Amino acid sequence: MRPFQRSSPADPKGARLRWLARRLVLGVLVLFLVSVLLFLVTQALPGDLARIILGKDATAQQVADLRRQLGLDRPIVAQYWHWLSGVLTGQMGDSLQNGEPVADIIGPRMFNSFTLGLISMVLILPLAVVVGVFSAYKRDGILDKAFIAVSSLFTALPAFVVGMLLIAFFATSVLGVLPGVSDIPPGDLPWWHPAELVLPVTTLTLMGVMYLGRLVRASFIDAMDSEYVQTARLKGLSGRRILFRHALPNAVAASLPAASLVAAITITGVVVVEYVYSYPGLGTQVVSAVNAHDLPVLQACILILATAYYLFNLLADVFAVLSRSR
Repeated sequence: MRPFQRSSPADPKGARLRWLARRLVLGVLVLFLVSVLLFLVTQALPGDLARIILGKDATAQQVADLRRQLGLDRPIVAQYWHWLSGVLTGQMGDSLQNGEPVADIIGPRMFNSFTLGLISMVLILPLAVVVGVFSAYKRDGILDKAFIAVSSLFTALPAFVVGMLLIAFFATSVLGVLPGVSDIPPGDLPWWHPAELVLPVTTLTLMGVMYLGRLVRASFIDAMDSEYVQTARLKGLSGRRILFRHALPNAVAASLPAASLVAAITITGVVVVEYVYSYPGLGTQVVSAVNAHDLPVLQACILILATAYYLFNLLADVFAVLSRSR
């Protein structure tokens, strides 16, 4: 029996596993640093938290008692460790605004944001592939040039500008066919109100399709100009077979890292889009927490968004490594 041998650098599978392990360790470190930075930034917000909660008429003794009750009189390191321990055990504390558990507040909001992002990504992926492939197939034609121009415009515009333009066109006197405010009552599922979802989903979808579609277009052009496609043509294979068996799968595989990155961008775009349309998700909850100086809720929301953003970036890196190893 041959003795056990460690994976050598020439072993691609072993190298990928080692890279993934290092990436995960680095990710834990990054999220730890994000938590430290988040805690310090939120603690540095202007104003005395105890004074804000009690109001201007509170006495100095009342403020001191509340600061002691909230643990604000302890060293900053002790405050951070208490907060981080609670996050790791699922005890995110109570809202300073209404005393409710933070998990109960952000749970439905997180579900609403996840629903909005998921619906958008389900639309972005196939539409970007279709638009990108069609534009590449009609390379240098009128439709291809029009797509490049429009996608460049959407890529340059911030999400809130796109949202405001859609509101001005579809929710005002121009057409007035869709609500400009996504007023979903608490406890209702988002898809019970499809009209309120149209404009937020459209905004995220347009931004994602224009960005990912250009990457799919470039990947498809590279695939069509590659040696294996030229060889397939010389062998007399039909254009349809070359397209669907050779060029398209390789173009889509090359675009998978970008698709994961678009998902990460969509997570951050959700915050802006939710605020524009007053959609009841994590984005609007962040704004509300900032205005109320509700630190536990604010910290939990931002940490969730940062973690989701990092995980999708990690997924993009994994897809990139797998695509290069093919």
